[in-house]
Amino acid sequence: MEQDKRLTAAARLLEVMNTLRRECPWDREQTFESLRSNTIEETYELADAITDCNMGGIREELGDLLLHVVFYSKLGEEAGAFDFADVANAVCDKLIYRHPHIYGDVHANTPEEVKENWEALKLRKKNRKSGTLGGVPRSLPAMVKAYRVGEKAAATGFDWQRREDVWEKVREELGEVEAEMKSGTPQNLEAEFGDLFFSLVNACRLYGVDPEMALERTNKKFICRFNSMEEQAAAQGHTLHELSPGQMEELWQVAKKQE
Repeated sequence: MEQDKRLTAAARLLEVMNTLRRECPWDREQTFESLRSNTIEETYELADAITDCNMGGIREELGDLLLHVVFYSKLGEEAGAFDFADVANAVCDKLIYRHPHIYGDVHANTPEEVKENWEALKLRKKNRKSGTLGGVPRSLPAMVKAYRVGEKAAATGFDWQRREDVWEKVREELGEVEAEMKSGTPQNLEAEFGDLFFSLVNACRLYGVDPEMALERTNKKFICRFNSMEEQAAAQGHTLHELSPGQMEELWQVAKKQE
């Protein structure tokens, strides 16, 4: 029987990595620390491709991330700590352990039940001293971290009984921001804005919206419209600085209609 092309491709990548680590001056010099920032950059490039629904880009960026997995595995092998097989087997063992409704006798008929079981098993497996929120990576961007913190807390039952109730919290935090703007200090105002953002992120979670993706789509929309405004102004022989607020609003409305 012909070997699975996926296994053939994986073996080829591992062999290429061996060759590069042995013969390429740049690859020989790399360490876990030197690759870290590149790995983060590649992750964001994958995120961009996903946002753009660019399948070719997604494929390319997944390849770049896979290269990093193989590279780190090679470094671990050289250090005598682990190799690619250890990495792959460890994640397989983790998936089997966290899917008892597939590999065991636990019942989970909805995605929500699966997620609840997953979080409970993760907490049971980890050092209990770290607590429910101990597994949230410290280096996550603040908005992603807020979403994960709310998600993990909700898995313990610490959540609004009805998702509609979150809006009362949002309004409360907005009122506190407005009050602080009138009579507070910059430090307190920052804290109140943080509380408002956190409540909005929780609202997104309760309504099934990815806040990071939602904000990124809005960023892209604004950039597109603003660029259009600058192009329109340039076509008229002006820069935006030379236009009145009313004139800029007219260009903004034209840009919106062009989408």
